[in-house]
Amino acid sequence: MAILREINGLTDGPYGIRRLNGTDMANTTSAKKAARKIARRTAINKSRRSRVRGFVRKVEEAIVSGDKTTALAAMKVAEPEIMRAVQKGVLPKNTASRKVSRLTHRVAKLGQ
Repeated sequence: MAILREINGLTDGPYGIRRLNGTDMANTTSAKKAARKIARRTAINKSRRSRVRGFVRKVEEAIVSGDKTTALAAMKVAEPEIMRAVQKGVLPKNTASRKVSRLTHRVAKLGQ
């Protein structure tokens, strides 16, 4: 039966939601609501994750260019943004701390 489902494009998703070729086929009202909430949260989290990547990219570009003042300024803006992503549940705390630490060390090396 499971093989037949896969052939027809049916797969089981979270909260008892069935998916047909990538679209939700929720059976119950609560599952439909869960699907809506998941879609909404996913969009918000993607936006936040993208925003963090942008700030990190600016720091890395400043490091590559070798300009310490620009790198420090970018780092000063990026660090709170990364930690905000932790508060919002987008990044794990240890991942964010590791990113901040590694970027800080790379910026500090520029002056040497």
